[in-house]
Amino acid sequence: MTNILSTKEKSVHINIDSKYYGAIAEIGGGQETARHLFQAGGASNTVAKSISAYDKLFSDHFYNQGTPSRYVAEDRLSKMVDYEYDELIKILDNKNNKKFFAFANTVETLNFTKTNQGNGWLGIAVEGNERYLPNKIFIHVKLHENDTLLQQYTLGALGINLIYGGLFQWEDPRNILLSLLDNLDTDRVEVDYIYVEGPDMAWVDNRLLNLMLVSNNMTPAIMFDQSGRVQQPSDMLYKKNVVLLRGNFRPINNLGIEFIEDSLAIFKRDEDYKPDNTIAFCEISLNSLMQDEKVDEKDFLHRVDLLNMVGQSVMISRFTRFFKLVNYFGQFKMIKLRIVIGLPTFDKILDSSYYTDLRGGLLEAMGALFQDNVKVYLYPYIDINSGKVVYPEDSYFSAENKLLWQYLIITKKILILKSIPTKSLEISSEHITNLIENGDDSFVNYVPEKVYNHIKNNKLFGYGRRILKSFQ
Repeated sequence: MTNILSTKEKSVHINIDSKYYGAIAEIGGGQETARHLFQAGGASNTVAKSISAYDKLFSDHFYNQGTPSRYVAEDRLSKMVDYEYDELIKILDNKNNKKFFAFANTVETLNFTKTNQGNGWLGIAVEGNERYLPNKIFIHVKLHENDTLLQQYTLGALGINLIYGGLFQWEDPRNILLSLLDNLDTDRVEVDYIYVEGPDMAWVDNRLLNLMLVSNNMTPAIMFDQSGRVQQPSDMLYKKNVVLLRGNFRPINNLGIEFIEDSLAIFKRDEDYKPDNTIAFCEISLNSLMQDEKVDEKDFLHRVDLLNMVGQSVMISRFTRFFKLVNYFGQFKMIKLRIVIGLPTFDKILDSSYYTDLRGGLLEAMGALFQDNVKVYLYPYIDINSGKVVYPEDSYFSAENKLLWQYLIITKKILILKSIPTKSLEISSEHITNLIENGDDSFVNYVPEKVYNHIKNNKLFGYGRRILKSFQ
């Protein structure tokens, strides 16, 4: 096991052993990162400048000449990092033989009445093989401690971890990510977004880097927009309605597309619906990405690419139970959440054996799932034996669940999707997988054409695998 250096030891290494000289700009949580470097000794070897433009007018003067922007945001962090790095070049280029770095953070710590969520952006620009085109690393964190002073200590340790990783491990951002929580833990802080760019980091796929945040339990979920760009969840969900469809999406099929389109059509009749304030997500549980206890990264990228190809945003999460998923969304300033669920899955949700760890059992889980702004869009299924469509009705449910079902229907917490054609309901993910692995091109009948072409042309998801095996 690798020995983890303490925050002080890292600070000493930064000051004494690095070949870097730079600037530190911190707003909102004090100068906690700079404090560690100054207290460690030898800071004159490393720190060219330390600043806290705490007043908003000063902040705007230095970092936001022109268009207005939020103070605790990625855009502000980017401007801070760029300004400080450019100033190093302007003042010290050709006058200092060290490499340059610029670290910045802009943070909202807990307020006096403790009514807010502490969070912040931290970033660093680091000279790699090209002085005038530095490599950049940005992260967003949530501060979970219920004390401002403790949050400041956490910020200081985070800042040192990011600077240490940026100066000594810039060639591989994966190592920087894994060391971000050195001397910290997820009870104190959550890293829910990371983004890197630069000439020495062109090989890095930010989607895979963010997937590591989930697989290493640094955050419970990550999100990608329709173009595949990683998005910070609270920014993406701010004052939004969300329609969520959970599945494996290996690949996305026509039935999944119909579920989303029908759900959006229903939601359009809601008074809170606007095209620009409603977003649909295809959500994939981390468990479905695992292969031999490891995340299958190529498989993950293929699924995301295909979902983006048909215009869908994507969410990857660690959640297995739906009420935990709802609780996650509950922390954001959203409007409404609509979850699209199939009847077989809903049967499992109503199975009390899944909630033996809860004091309130099934009722506690239902209370957590059906919160004020949450509804379930429920779709039927085809009975394999009879070939008939099975709709949820009172007679469908057991005696112990019937009254609960009736309550959810009467209060309109559940809406049943009835417009899906019977032929579409016959689409089976297992059947599509078999067709793909057999190289049977009739799977074109079950998926969007562009998805079909991409799978066939790139031999995805084991296309033709069984044919090859038969010849071996």
